[in-house]
Amino acid sequence: MGSIVLKSLSILLGLFFIFVGIMKITPKISKDLHKDLRKEYVKYAKVFPLSETLDFKVPSKWYRRVVGGLEILCGLVLTFVPSWKAKQAANFVLLFQMMMAVYSHYMVNDKFERTAPALVFFFMLTCRLVIDWQLRRKEMAKDLAAVADGDAKKTD
Repeated sequence: MGSIVLKSLSILLGLFFIFVGIMKITPKISKDLHKDLRKEYVKYAKVFPLSETLDFKVPSKWYRRVVGGLEILCGLVLTFVPSWKAKQAANFVLLFQMMMAVYSHYMVNDKFERTAPALVFFFMLTCRLVIDWQLRRKEMAKDLAAVADGDAKKTD
């Protein structure tokens, strides 16, 4: 049962991030939303962490493109790549991006309605990590029990 939950959560999150990443990069899906995202990323680039400390300005165009590209890449990994290590790496990258999104929304004083989706997907990605961790722990306990049973039969 847990494996079904993990697989469906991975696929749905992956498809969502592919969709959102495409919207950040190209206006093909929605011209109005793409235009709005372009305006918002101008504000987010101004509050990029460490930009003042390092005296470095992040171009909003490239910030939006990099974030969108990473979302597409990580979404593809979550959806199609069978390696659990790759999925974990993609999950951590997306978690970091969601934390950065919450930070950016907070710093530009966005309303909660704009921040809420980043928080929801942060918690969904966290749930995916917890489910994966629980399944791996369960498998490891099962393997240890099998080894212990094998050792007990050898001594008899």
